[in-house]
Amino acid sequence: MQFDDDADLDTSQVQDSRGGGIPGGGLTIGGGIVGLIALVLGLFFGIGPQELGLSSGPSASASSSTGEQVSQHCRTGRDANTKEDCRIVAVVNSAQSFWTQELARRSRTYTPASTVFFTGRTDTACGAATSAVGPFYCPGDHKVYLDLGFFNELHSKFGASGGPFAQAYVVAHEYGHHIQNLLGTLGRAQDRKTGAGSNSVKVELQADCYAGVWAKHATTTPEKSTGRPLLTRLTKTDIDDGLSAAAAVGDDRIQEKFQGRVTPESWTHGSAAQRQQWFTTGYSTGDMARCDTFR
Repeated sequence: MQFDDDADLDTSQVQDSRGGGIPGGGLTIGGGIVGLIALVLGLFFGIGPQELGLSSGPSASASSSTGEQVSQHCRTGRDANTKEDCRIVAVVNSAQSFWTQELARRSRTYTPASTVFFTGRTDTACGAATSAVGPFYCPGDHKVYLDLGFFNELHSKFGASGGPFAQAYVVAHEYGHHIQNLLGTLGRAQDRKTGAGSNSVKVELQADCYAGVWAKHATTTPEKSTGRPLLTRLTKTDIDDGLSAAAAVGDDRIQEKFQGRVTPESWTHGSAAQRQQWFTTGYSTGDMARCDTFR
């Protein structure tokens, strides 16, 4: 995975709130059954923590100056090739460039969504949340929330192969939820039903497919500022790392690992095989119209 060394990064698309939450960060797994439920339901759920019954305290938008920290050292694609947080900035930039152009091509308007870096805990328009719920998208404020410590947990506790594109897959999946919100499909997950055929699962699988669509076009989508793609190279190894991450957060894998049994009636995200299948559908076709998981 390689970015254009000479491209400028747009850090205005990221709000850096790290250091303002609970010390330690990372994914909290040792929280007993409550922590396990939060993990299984919250991970990549795509709607705000208030909808999961996990919020506490007042609801408020995260308060930090835009790009306060990342703007100091994330300036170019060269930085994205060497620093993790800068790489996430670059993925956000690339995803938003693609979806701006793709929706325009379909006579739709793309509304930008910020990504918020936080440590431990954050307040959102969807309620307060901790790192225990994993990365998530809040439709109330059109923001993606991410504790970067999650990426270590994805590899060490969930068994994903890791790698830069595993991180990119996570970010692209959350921006898939933003697309669903703009198109009016995200709300289908809010019926609170679970199970292998539930709308919650279908929403998650569609976001995986949209992540694959972005990946297909990322190396050919020109940036407005340069006329060149920001992401210049994706290899088979990169895609394999993304598929590994998708499988690692399948409901069946998580349930088997953390509760010792698989209960499809409680699924909210889909199986490892389904998540890989739908990412692959998006990546192989590059067509968001092929991402209709509700058929």
